[in-house]
Amino acid sequence: MTHPIYRVRTFEIVRPYTVRVGFDDNTEQTIDFQPILAGELYGPLKDLTLFNQVQIDPEVHTLVWPNGADFDPATLHDWPEHSDYLTARARQWELATA
Repeated sequence: MTHPIYRVRTFEIVRPYTVRVGFDDNTEQTIDFQPILAGELYGPLKDLTLFNQVQIDPEVHTLVWPNGADFDPATLHDWPEHSDYLTARARQWELATA
């Protein structure tokens, strides 16, 4: 099974916790990250000041944050296929730390 290689080329924060991401295959995803912001890595991104520091990593061509949070570009590209699973995982992390 081959793993598609995508590169994030552009992004724009369109509202709190929501980013429009452009890829090298000329597609876009508008992603609301708020439902998955839980746990050690993604939980700190609830701080909007930190979330808004998102950048494109020049080496791996994906979104990255100063605290080390990132996503596989293929996950971002195919976000609708992954969002339910990631949201469920975030809820599990919240329950585990409550």
